[in-house]
Amino acid sequence: MRVLGVDPGLTRCGVGVVEGVPGRPCTLVAYYVVHTHPDDELPNRLLHLDRSLAELVAEHRPDSVAVERVFSQHNVRTVMGTAQASAVAVLAGARVGLPVQTYTPSEVKAAVTGSGQADKAQVTSMVTRLLRLDAPPRPADAADALALAICHIWRGGTRSKLAAAAERVRRGGAR
Repeated sequence: MRVLGVDPGLTRCGVGVVEGVPGRPCTLVAYYVVHTHPDDELPNRLLHLDRSLAELVAEHRPDSVAVERVFSQHNVRTVMGTAQASAVAVLAGARVGLPVQTYTPSEVKAAVTGSGQADKAQVTSMVTRLLRLDAPPRPADAADALALAICHIWRGGTRSKLAAAAERVRRGGAR
């Protein structure tokens, strides 16, 4: 399975592409950070992000997309930009018919470190080890995107199976 992970951000949007199967070591394909300038108009920033993500989806042909779920922060302006970038990332996958899954930061941290309370340094360290990299991916946005992709490979399959089972039960119960 090839997954494109996205750590959404309006100024810096991390993108990581990883291949793997649940229970096995994953392999790095590539990682990027898409930048937009804070002084540019919002529509232009979102358009640049949209085009960049579309190009990366077309280039890497993932089987699915994993996006960090936006959570409430104290700075409303920051959370708004992150939410807008997140929506662009979700659309990048949906536009080409890919399944898109969102994960909370604590789900991702727990998947790659074993603790939902891990800090950025711990996540980066584990991503480096799990992907057997010579050096940590920089900046942290790239490491977070790779962690999202790993999380989806390891947990997404289970989530999909549970959702499919629940749907079968729902359909069977409706008859």
